[in-house]
Amino acid sequence: MEALAAGFWGFVGGASLLLGALVGIYAGASRRTIATVMALGAGVLISSVAFELIDEAYQIGGFDASALGLLLGAVAFFADRAVNRRGGARRKNPGDKQGDSASAIAIGALMDGIPESAAIGISLLGGGDISAALVAAVFLSNVPEGLSSASGMKQAGRPAAYILGLWGGVTLVSALAALLGYFFLASASEDIVAAIQAFAAGAILTMLASTMMPEAYEDGGEVVGLVTAAGFLLSFVLSHLG
Repeated sequence: MEALAAGFWGFVGGASLLLGALVGIYAGASRRTIATVMALGAGVLISSVAFELIDEAYQIGGFDASALGLLLGAVAFFADRAVNRRGGARRKNPGDKQGDSASAIAIGALMDGIPESAAIGISLLGGGDISAALVAAVFLSNVPEGLSSASGMKQAGRPAAYILGLWGGVTLVSALAALLGYFFLASASEDIVAAIQAFAAGAILTMLASTMMPEAYEDGGEVVGLVTAAGFLLSFVLSHLG
């Protein structure tokens, strides 16, 4: 049952990609609005990395496992450069026509989403409760990505069915990543669980620094600093209320 719960909450976190795509296709949003949501999601994710992932990884496996996992996650996400050169970097840019880079956009979204979803599944190991802060962080960070990419692909002439099918597939993979993150690590040693959790934290932190935060500032201006701080506080409150 807990494995299914992990998959469900991974789906909830990833479903915001599909929600954002629906808004991007049928309603649209200004670049400033997208940047504001992106900044809020970045703040929530920063707090979740610090209080939900790295701190817990340290408590489970100590400094060596958490430090090694964090560095490996950062290096792994750094490989995102190859995807970016093929057009994946444009997945968060609503003003860019993205019809010719849909596969790279999907791969880039998976590189963002799989570590986040796996972290949700891992949080349930050992009979733990789901982290509301982590689910909220993943949900909020995915909305602007689905919204901006769908807007760009719509401008490029991609049909709505194609766009929704693409993001629906990414959403299902996110749910699967959460389920597998729980299923395969249920009997793993504490050091391995800690390293995997820290790996997710390293990948998320690198993604924030290289994509979400610069792009939010570019389109949203200096106010995104305040919004990011508000997101951090929101996640901090959710983690302590939980």
